[in-house]
Amino acid sequence: MPGEQDSTIAVVGLWHLGVVIAACLAEAGFTVVGVDPDPEVVAGLNEDRPPVDEPGLVDLMRDMREAGRLTFATPSAQAIGPAAVIWIAFDTPVDEEDRADVEWVLDHSADALSHAARGALVVISAQLPVGSAAALRRRMSEAGRDDLRFACVPENLRLGRALQTFRSPDRFVAGVGSDEELVRLEKVLERFDSPIEWMGVESAEMTKHALNAFLATSVAFINEIAAICERVDADASDVARGLKSDERIGPRAYLAPGDAFAGGTLARDIQFLSRLAHDQGLPAEVVDGVAASNAEHRHWSQRALTRMFGAASGNGKHGLADRRIAVWGLTYKPGTNTLRRSSALELCRWLAGERASVHAYDPAISTLPAGEPAEIELASSPIDALDGAEALVVCTPWPEFRAVAANEITGSMTQAVVLDPGGHLRDTLGQVSGVRYVRVGVPAA
Repeated sequence: MPGEQDSTIAVVGLWHLGVVIAACLAEAGFTVVGVDPDPEVVAGLNEDRPPVDEPGLVDLMRDMREAGRLTFATPSAQAIGPAAVIWIAFDTPVDEEDRADVEWVLDHSADALSHAARGALVVISAQLPVGSAAALRRRMSEAGRDDLRFACVPENLRLGRALQTFRSPDRFVAGVGSDEELVRLEKVLERFDSPIEWMGVESAEMTKHALNAFLATSVAFINEIAAICERVDADASDVARGLKSDERIGPRAYLAPGDAFAGGTLARDIQFLSRLAHDQGLPAEVVDGVAASNAEHRHWSQRALTRMFGAASGNGKHGLADRRIAVWGLTYKPGTNTLRRSSALELCRWLAGERASVHAYDPAISTLPAGEPAEIELASSPIDALDGAEALVVCTPWPEFRAVAANEITGSMTQAVVLDPGGHLRDTLGQVSGVRYVRVGVPAA
C-alpha cells in the first residue's frame, strides 16, 4: 500500500481538465504521471501538444517534463501502480442534447483502477452525476478491489484561465467518507494554500450540480431581463449594475447581458439535475425553465439579423441570401481553441443555410472541422473577414478585436451593421456615428 507521504499521483483522463490538473500538481512538487487510453493524445502530450489550448499550459508542461516531475502514458500497472493518489479527470462526453455519457467515464475509470496499488486514494473530478463515486466504488468492489478509498473534488475548470483557477481557487470543495480520506486528501490540497470546504462525497457531487445550475440560472435570468429591456428603452447593462450593487447579490454575480451559455459544462449539470429530479418523481420547473430559456436566447443573433435583412432592401436583395456576413470569433471562449458546442459555429451554419456567404476569423482556428458548409470561409485576419461585409457579428470576445479601430471596421464594410451580443466593442463602436451597433439588452437604434 502506498504510504501517506508518497508524492506520486496518477491523473487519469488527459483532455483539458486532466492536463491542467496534472501540470499544476507537478508544479506543486508531486511526481505526476498523466494517463489516457488514447495513444494519440499521449503522443501529442509527450511532444508538448495539449488537446486544448490554454494560456501558459505548454510552457508549464515542458518545464515539468524537463524537471522530471511529469510524464504521460497509456494505462498500465507500471504507470498507475506506484501512485498513492489516482485522480480521475476524464472529460465527460456529451451529445447534442447535453446528455452525458457517464458509463464511458466509469468504464475507462474502472479499467485504470484495475492497475491501482492496494489502498490507493481515488479522487474524482470528472463531471459526473451525484452517486457516481459510489457507483465506481461498487464496481471496483465487485471486481475484488474493495481496498480502494474514494473522494470527490469537483472540477473547477475555467477556459482561458484554468491554470490560475487551479493554482489559487476561491476554495476547494472536497468530499470524503472518513477521517483517513480527509487526512490523505488534505496533504495534497494543502500545497495550494486555499480554503477547503469539507463535506461528504455525495454533498460534494451535488454542490457542483447546484453551483453550475445557479450560474446557468443567472445567465438565463439576465438575458430574459435584457430581452424586455430592448423593448422598453432600458439598458440591461445598467440594470445588471444595479443588481450587482445590492449586497445580497454582489459585484461578481453572473449577470452580464450577452450570449447564452454554451459549451457543455453548465448545460451538463442542468441535465443532471433535471434527470435526478424526474427520476425521483420531483418537479424541476426552475431547472427545466433555465434550459428552455437559454435555448431560446441562443437564437438572439439569428433573430436580429432576420429583423435587419428579412425585408427587401434598396439593392433588391431579399433576406440573407447572397449577403456577405463577417463573424469574429469561433471558439467557445477566448484563450482556447475548442469548437465543441460553439454557438458561433452554430450561427455560421445557420447563415450558410440561409444562403449567406460567411467569412469568419478566429486567432486560434486555422482550419474548420470536416463537414462544415462550403459557404463558411476562414479569413486570415479580422480586416480580411470584413472586406465587403454587410454585417459583422462578434461571437468570441478575443482581446485583439478591441485593437481594431472603428474606421478600419467601417471602411472595410459595405454597411456598418455590427451585432455584438456581449458589448465587447462597446467602447470602440458604441458612440460612432453612422454605425448600427446592436447588443443584447439595449434598444436597437
